[in-house]
Amino acid sequence: MSGTVILHITAGKGPQECAWVAGRLARAFIAEAREQGLEAEVLEGADALPPSVLLQVTGPGAQAFAAARVGTIQWIGTSTLRPSHKRRNWFVGVALAPQPDSVPDLAEAAITYQTMRARGPGGQHVNTTDSAVRAVHIPTGLVATAQEQRSQHANRKLARLKLAILLAERRGEAASDARRAQWEAHQALERGNAVRVYAGADFRLKR
Repeated sequence: MSGTVILHITAGKGPQECAWVAGRLARAFIAEAREQGLEAEVLEGADALPPSVLLQVTGPGAQAFAAARVGTIQWIGTSTLRPSHKRRNWFVGVALAPQPDSVPDLAEAAITYQTMRARGPGGQHVNTTDSAVRAVHIPTGLVATAQEQRSQHANRKLARLKLAILLAERRGEAASDARRAQWEAHQALERGNAVRVYAGADFRLKR
């Protein structure tokens, strides 16, 4: 199978270590994708401690690659933030991000967009162009901003995707089991039932 999928890697309500794991897991996934001849890039969440990461995977087998990683991911290792901490097992959630066109009430007519200057880490054109985008969902007042992409058009698409995630989370229900798993994983990651386990600073895959 071919196509493009977007994985939502989230630390849920876990401590900062889980945010660190989310960021490092995105790097591990990118390396694994390239080994399989797939293209992978972080759309958002490139900072050191991202609460969540949006990772786009493109190419033949992208859906199968994503399916093998959806669920709870366990990392075994010593906290890089609190080396004396006794905890050795950290968990993050991975789910398929919803397709904006499949989310009810997310028609373009229901969204207002405002451009603004990109600021801080991740802004590709900081202080040079108004490439960042702020999207407001008129019926609910939900707001999403995007500035990590190079163009205003790409940031507009990313902001709409983030609104789709916020709306699905707000509804608390999903149109499919995969999407329902996403929001459950975001709110409370399932311990002890990891679909993949990594260990050590080099994120070595154990199973």
